Amino acid sequence: MNKEDFIKRVYNKGYLQKLEKKVKMLGINNKLDVYDLILARLISSALLFLVLLFAFDYGYILAPVFTLVYYLLFNKAVITDKLNKREKKLESEAMHFFEVLTLSLETGRNLTSAIEVTTANVNGLLSEEFKETVREVSFGKSLSESLSDMQLRIPSDTINNIILSLTESNVYGNSIIKNLYSQIDFLREKRKMEVKGRISKVPILISVISVFFFIPLILLLIVGPIILSYLG
Repeated sequence: MNKEDFIKRVYNKGYLQKLEKKVKMLGINNKLDVYDLILARLISSALLFLVLLFAFDYGYILAPVFTLVYYLLFNKAVITDKLNKREKKLESEAMHFFEVLTLSLETGRNLTSAIEVTTANVNGLLSEEFKETVREVSFGKSLSESLSDMQLRIPSDTINNIILSLTESNVYGNSIIKNLYSQIDFLREKRKMEVKGRISKVPILISVISVFFFIPLILLLIVGPIILSYLG
């Protein structure tokens, strides 16, 4: 029995499909394989369990607890955290990329040509994904099909909505430029809201720092002399 058959027996189909979807969203440069990932998770968990079991006096208590925590956090560290970072990176690049794409379209180019010009002049993760889309078109796929496949590699709903607008405009002949300007305005407003959200958290952070550091220090300065005089 090979690893794929073994894993398909252990895990249900729905879980595997969900994991494959997440792994695919890591992008075209992703080297992770779902079955290798699951196998590494199982083997490393088993090794951790054995080490804790035999290395510590209370291993029979520590081993199951820490192994369970490790097993549950494994996918978060290997996939989920990377997806979150990738999503933020893609969204930080999106406004500039789509602004350049819009300018390229305004010169009279069709969508495929405009994407080629944009990817040639803009670097980044989002540009790499669009380059892959253009490459697929050059090998015979339709642009709409390639854009739909690209959506499976993007973890950002915001960017996927823009790609969907491009696809619909390409199929139905809607105004691509008008749609892009609307989406760029949305990205700009979203960025403003994110900045405001980060700023609003600053007072809370300062309050937490004050509670844990400054207030105990002030109390020590006030009470310290009293304690010293009492001890003296």
